[in-house]
Amino acid sequence: MGPGINVAFIAVIVALCLSNSNADGVIQAADSQPKISNERVVFQLEQGDVEFAFFPEVAPVTANHIFNLVALGCYTTNHFFRVDKNFVAQNADVVSGRLSPLNEQQKEFASKNVPLEVKAGVKHHEGIVSMARGGSRDSGGSSFFIMYGSAPHLDMEYGIFGRVTKGMDVIHSLEKLPTRTEGIFVMPLARITIVNSYWYNSARPHHLALPQLDGADCDGTLTALQLRYSSQAEELQRVRRKCLPS
Repeated sequence: MGPGINVAFIAVIVALCLSNSNADGVIQAADSQPKISNERVVFQLEQGDVEFAFFPEVAPVTANHIFNLVALGCYTTNHFFRVDKNFVAQNADVVSGRLSPLNEQQKEFASKNVPLEVKAGVKHHEGIVSMARGGSRDSGGSSFFIMYGSAPHLDMEYGIFGRVTKGMDVIHSLEKLPTRTEGIFVMPLARITIVNSYWYNSARPHHLALPQLDGADCDGTLTALQLRYSSQAEELQRVRRKCLPS
């Protein structure tokens, strides 16, 4: 399953910590039941919002990579170039799939690739989010797909890194749109744009009441600063969702 376009990849991995959650954190239809992250990614389409979470214990490198791209706003104005009924909905590689040009930082992260990460028992079924790639098993970039149903032939060949937590009905609504066939791809006639994208942490409130910093308590000060930084980062995501086109 190829990505939306060809990209010059470089093998540089940037790690960000994704926390695990036990709440609603299992896949019912697979033998293995991965925990999901507290981080949630939201893609806003004209048809509605689609939300997914990561499997950091199954695909830590891939999860971190996609999270970085989302945090930088790379998927905003990108699109779903492939809608193959009963199979997958796939977004384009962000390098050429976006309507808005990438800035230099976005280009740097978008040019990276990730290795194939698979785990026995974690299977492709409805709602699973998995990396697209080219001929090389380690050529995953920024294009990924959401499963409409089971596809055992993809298991252990494509890297599952998350699952849809809300909005699967929106993904299914795309199956009703007119399509055309181009090579192996079934593509919508009209562009399905990701109007906006953002992330949030499902385990934390939108606004944190932080204590006054006490310089004598180094550990407490560091913890408070880390919480403040995380809170501000999430607030920036909400501002981008409401106000910025890209």
